[in-house]
Amino acid sequence: MSHRSLSTRTARATRRTLATVTATLLAATVAACGGGGSTTTNDDGTLNFSVALIEPDITTVPILAALDAVRQQGHQVKVVELAEPELAIEGLAKGDYAFSAEATSPALIAIQQGAPIRIIADVVGNQWAVYGTTGVNTCDDLAGRPFGIFSEGAVATAMAKDWVRGTCAAGKEPRYLTIGGSDVRAQALLAGEIDATPLEITDAVTLEASGRTGFTRIADFATSLPDLHPQTVYANADFIGDHREVTQLLVDALVAEHRKINENPQYLVDLVGKYLPDTKDPNVAQIAQRYVEGGLFDAAALTDANVQGTIDFFVRAGVLKDGMTAADAADLSFVKAGS
Repeated sequence: MSHRSLSTRTARATRRTLATVTATLLAATVAACGGGGSTTTNDDGTLNFSVALIEPDITTVPILAALDAVRQQGHQVKVVELAEPELAIEGLAKGDYAFSAEATSPALIAIQQGAPIRIIADVVGNQWAVYGTTGVNTCDDLAGRPFGIFSEGAVATAMAKDWVRGTCAAGKEPRYLTIGGSDVRAQALLAGEIDATPLEITDAVTLEASGRTGFTRIADFATSLPDLHPQTVYANADFIGDHREVTQLLVDALVAEHRKINENPQYLVDLVGKYLPDTKDPNVAQIAQRYVEGGLFDAAALTDANVQGTIDFFVRAGVLKDGMTAADAADLSFVKAGS
């Protein structure tokens, strides 16, 4: 396993423009019609199935641990690492994969286009915040100044632009500069190349640990967008319909893993060491503590209300068409049964 950052990957779901992503997912959904799937049942009733993940990181190590718990019950689970979330969506629609855990928006796009996919649990809460350099304390302070984003279609960009529209006075908007992922933007903020940017917890902690002063958290999307869940667990709808017991086993195991983390942040540090052994980050204990303090790990946190809130945000951001409901997008019976 190669060296990896602890930064999460909610932004990577839209490395391309939203129009291109939508076209890709539409093609995948059409191609998936009539797909046979790859789940098999053994003589003893246990299953063989695959799970797709995109570059596992600190938020997905609890899922890897939960899959080990499923294996302990005799099921054979193959984890497939993919380069792009669109591939996971296509495989889910075909039934090649039973589950995936990635950014919520591509799943919602595919569901709206008719893909047999349902959201079933949370991966991590909304951890994004906007950090500014010295002298940047409010949105208006950013007028015409460089504001780092990952891409025009990234989830963090949608949150940032929603905040700017609702907070900045007319004519006080920043100048958006596309420069890369959260870790790259943190370095650009340190280097003075940008004056503000949205960051994930891992990169915010790295910024704070740099010893440089003057950086201010000027927006906290966990507070301003509490019903937005950017990263969720989703599944092939036929799989969860046919194999409810195994699906419940996975959701219960993930809830248990999150509970262990919240009881002792060192448990998350240990999971990183076990599942991402080549990841070296001197701040991992502080990062784990910050996740716990924020209450961000709660697989059972999804409700009809916040799933609808997530949908409504992406409608407002122009990612989805109006009309989708929480019942269209999610099957929350598993988190409800386990709570």
